Amino acid sequence: MTEQPEQPAADGGPVVLDLPQDVVEHFAKLGVEPSTFSGGALGDKMGIRIAEASADRVVGTMPVEGNQQPYGLLHGGASAALAETLGSIGAMLHAGPGRYAVGVDLNVTHHRSATSGLVTGVATAVYKGRTAATYEIAVTDDTGRRITSCRLTCALRDL
Repeated sequence: MTEQPEQPAADGGPVVLDLPQDVVEHFAKLGVEPSTFSGGALGDKMGIRIAEASADRVVGTMPVEGNQQPYGLLHGGASAALAETLGSIGAMLHAGPGRYAVGVDLNVTHHRSATSGLVTGVATAVYKGRTAATYEIAVTDDTGRRITSCRLTCALRDL
């Protein structure tokens, strides 16, 4: 495993994703920056920040501001993008050397809206197999109220 890439955590401090070196090298040959493993250009545009990352649990935040639909509410697609980013990171970390993860199913249920502040997503592994991994992702608002429940299944593939 490698100690790259270093991402700013939700509190501004660095979070180091422990990525398999061969995965980093494989995608680097394709012109993909290691920073894309935490959401890439989309994650940057949305302000997604990773606070914790392991194969069992990934935590990240995203501002509501800039990710709203026309009525001023957090866009459902933004919640889905946060959830898929977090679950995909966990699945990739579980996949290990010589393997990577791709999302194949995402289910998102919106319970309430958020209009300001940060939302926090917590992806928890519910199944970690040889060819697939499934994560439950809870997205909460600044007060800790659940706004979205998600489930992501990723296929685990060889490089």
